[in-house]
Amino acid sequence: MRVKKQRRHRKIVRFYTACYGLRQPYKVLCDVNFVHHLVVNRITPADKALSNILGAPVMLFTTKCAISELKKQDLRCDHERAMSADDCIMDIIGQNNPEHFFVATQHADLREKILKIPGVPAIYALRTALFLEAPSAAQRQFVKTSEEQRLHMTDLEYEMLTKGTKNMSTSHQEKDRSDEDGFGDQNLEVQALEKKHTARKGLGVKDKVQFKRKKAKGPNPLSCKKKKTLKNPDLHSVQERKDGDATLRSRKKRNRSRKGKTPVEADG
Repeated sequence: MRVKKQRRHRKIVRFYTACYGLRQPYKVLCDVNFVHHLVVNRITPADKALSNILGAPVMLFTTKCAISELKKQDLRCDHERAMSADDCIMDIIGQNNPEHFFVATQHADLREKILKIPGVPAIYALRTALFLEAPSAAQRQFVKTSEEQRLHMTDLEYEMLTKGTKNMSTSHQEKDRSDEDGFGDQNLEVQALEKKHTARKGLGVKDKVQFKRKKAKGPNPLSCKKKKTLKNPDLHSVQERKDGDATLRSRKKRNRSRKGKTPVEADG
């Protein structure tokens, strides 16, 4: 039961915060009989008990027309003579609850009056438990009507919309006319150019001088073979030196052999 009660209270609080703009910390306007019930049934501290059912911090208020000894915060009223607490609360709430009060009272008649006003939640106590009244049918209907009014346009908005559409249509028509005039001029220019080109072609006159391009001469550099590079040039130079030395030694040998022979042997 306690879990269901908390869920129901959270749902009610969400309704008033979303539809009527009630914000934390919630302000609770307490009636004298409600405060008396809290004291008699030892529901203390009162602000903690109310914050438990609303699920958020609260601020407690009362009026000068109510008993001042049971107040925690004072709310000024402009009544020169003291009036009944119920009438004072109804006067403060007004027609649309501008201060966003929760009203806590034990009077059933006062709660019934309060629930007819849009955006006024009512709290009451039953023995040692506190309860939050569900939104009345009148409050729900007020929210529904307000949403429907927001979805529909007012007469002023409709008039502004019709004027805007008329201005847009006239501007589009003017733009189309200007585009058509521009396209006509362009078509005339194209036709004149085509006539000029056909006349020059019939006479055998060329529009532009044509030059002969010079052809590239010489071999294609891509077809030429690249020179072979030696992998080890040092070894090649050493081999060349060895071959040269061997040739020089063979020549010296021949010269010595020739010198050792006699002229007769040489002639034979």
